Amino acid sequence: MALFNHFSLQTPESVELEFTLAGIGNRAYALIIDYLALGTLIIILMIGWGLLYYFLWEVIHLDNYWGGDRLGLWLLAIQILILFSCYVGYFIFFETLWQGKTPGKRFTKIRVIRDDGRPIGLPQATLRALFRPIDDLLYIGMFLIIFGKQEKRIGDWIAGTLVIQEVATTDKKATPWQFASESQSLAEILLAKANLSQLLPDQFVVIREYLQRRDSLLPDAKRALSLKLAHQAKEIINFPDIPVETSANHFLEAIYLAYQHQELTPPSVKDESS
Repeated sequence: MALFNHFSLQTPESVELEFTLAGIGNRAYALIIDYLALGTLIIILMIGWGLLYYFLWEVIHLDNYWGGDRLGLWLLAIQILILFSCYVGYFIFFETLWQGKTPGKRFTKIRVIRDDGRPIGLPQATLRALFRPIDDLLYIGMFLIIFGKQEKRIGDWIAGTLVIQEVATTDKKATPWQFASESQSLAEILLAKANLSQLLPDQFVVIREYLQRRDSLLPDAKRALSLKLAHQAKEIINFPDIPVETSANHFLEAIYLAYQHQELTPPSVKDESS
């Protein structure tokens, strides 16, 4: 029996990707970290709220100008609204900003993607967060993750998302293909001028899968797919200045080399080079 479940999907580029689902252990570990961070934030807010409450009630005696009971109910309602907004907003903010990752997910190297493999956006993050209280109630979400084939809680089903292990985009072994010198030269240009940080791990995997399987494709299919991937990658990394004589295959090879070099370069070396 496999320790982790796997999930395969076909991308619009006709490339099959296989993901490793995060599993209940990693998701619970990430949630504990997130709840600790969220709890710290809420404690700080509650201390601030208590000071404000003391100022309004004891210093300026606002209840003398407005009925005490009525004012207390309004303050209680505002307090509940703030707490709920923090609880939901924490997950919406980080999963949208960090493309499917919260601090807990980042630490445990898992993240949320859509069912079609694309990064999640604000709508998906919002739906997942709004249904989280239901999933946490009586551990409903935990049971659905444990016994579901795709390990989805209610929020995942409603939002159309999966929680996966972070893709290992690089290793420190030699590149398994012999790339043309033109690709290596272009890779150096990409490192200097392109915004490679915009290329998501799953998008890199699509390029890697194409390079691995291109020799098994029919010539027409290979040409069409390489052009499509090269065009999409060019838009993502914001690099319009591709030499006219560069083929789509050489451009994809250059992206592969540049992306791996960027991932394997220590931060201190990157800072010195910039």
